[in-house]
Amino acid sequence: MKRRINIKRIKLTPYEKRLEAAADEYRPVSKAEFDEIAEALERRRKDAVLNLRINQGDLDNLKSKARKLGVKYQTFISEILHRIAMS
Repeated sequence: MKRRINIKRIKLTPYEKRLEAAADEYRPVSKAEFDEIAEALERRRKDAVLNLRINQGDLDNLKSKARKLGVKYQTFISEILHRIAMS
């Protein structure tokens, strides 16, 4: 059974929100291209919980860097872990 992705539940970064506001610049895509994008989103779906203890200074630094990028710190940490796991 194929799962449908609820696009409305995905939280957008400020950059993504600006892109969405410029909706007239979007171009239509083929069904194959749409399916490829939907599959990529599904692969990035977060479905596991991780609890860990880290040094408070490290957490403060991560939060600061996330703030500078305009993203939530948990999203930032998740992205770092994803990139390391995929390399």
